[in-house]
Formats: sequence, C-alpha cells, structure tokens
Amino acid sequence: MTTLLQLSRRAFLGVALATLAALPAAAAEPMKLSPEQQGAVNAISDYLNSFKTLQGEFTQISPKGNMSQGIFYISKPGKMRFEYAPPNPFLIVSDGTWLTIKNVKKEKGDQFPLSQTPLRLVLGNKVDIAKDTNILDFQEQDGMTTVTVEDKKNTLGSGQLTLVYDQARKALQQWIVTDGKGRKTTVSLENLQPGIEPDPKLFVVKIKRDSKNGP
Repeated sequence: MTTLLQLSRRAFLGVALATLAALPAAAAEPMKLSPEQQGAVNAISDYLNSFKTLQGEFTQISPKGNMSQGIFYISKPGKMRFEYAPPNPFLIVSDGTWLTIKNVKKEKGDQFPLSQTPLRLVLGNKVDIAKDTNILDFQEQDGMTTVTVEDKKNTLGSGQLTLVYDQARKALQQWIVTDGKGRKTTVSLENLQPGIEPDPKLFVVKIKRDSKNGP
C-alpha cells in the first residue's frame, strides 16, 4: 500500500481546503443537457436523496499525487466526519453549520461556514443538482456518469466540483475539486453503508483556534 500522506499542518490545510472549499476558477458557460443527460443527472440527485445517513471509507489524492486514507460518516442535514488514518493527525467535521479542520495531536484547528463549501450541495435534505448548479460538463463512459458543476448561487466563488457516479452500483464513486490554478484533489468512496445511525457525538468537535475563522 502506498505510504499515507505525511504533511505539515499548513500543507495539509491546503489539501483539505482544496477538497472542501472550492477556490476561484475561470468562469465557464453552462451547457444545455439533452433529455437523456438530464435523466442521468437526476439519477445522481436521486441517489444523494436516497439516504439520510451514510458511512464508508475514502482515499484522497492530492494535486501532487500524495495519498491519504480514512473513514467517513454522513448524517443529513449537514453533518459529516472525515477521520484520516495515522500518521495523518487531521480530522474534518461538519456540525451542520461550521466545517472544522482539526489537528487532533495539537487540539488546534480552523473553522469555515459549511455554506461556503461544495459539501452543502450534497449534505442537504433535498439535493437537486440541475436546479442548484450550473452544469459545465457531462460525460458517460464505461458505466460512469461524470458531471462537472459550479454553484449557481456563487457562494463558492467559481470553483468547480466534479461528481463521478457508478451507474451499475447506483452510487457516488468520487468527487473532484478543481481550484483556481487548475489543481485537482480527488476523493474516492468505498464500502458504502447507508442507513446506519452514527453516534451524534461524532459531529461535535472542539478546537483551540489559531485564526479568527469560525464563531
């Protein structure tokens, strides 16, 4: 297995924020979907609306090709927890309002409004990709639907989020965030288990902040 990602706090935050908070990118024109393409996009929305809770494993690939792994939990609306495997000391938690990135060894971290991250597009009670985003690109190949979107409300700047949906498994396989310099961070999801109620304490986190971000 490839060695797990070992980064300094600043470098890791750069990767995490690339994953969770899309940075400004060049503006792109939304595309007009055919009825068949519209149906495929709706299938992704239907999948995201098919569960209230979800847990599984993830693999994150940074723009430089470094790999990190861990487990995740989702509880809608708005709650999420990404635990990175050692020696990576970071934890990412959304409590429904704030997204927290914490160094568990130092008990320090930073917070950002969930509403300013791409995760708000998939953690809501009702997801409608076609309504809530501008669709910039659509591809179907080898049983995979790949849709690249930007937030229609522009709360994320002009950052782009790509969703990769496995048509046979009827499940989201990856998301990819592209930052303002064209750098891509990929998160792949595996061993998904919907319907398991996570402990509410998983979405509660306390930090000693180094910045003025957060409440």
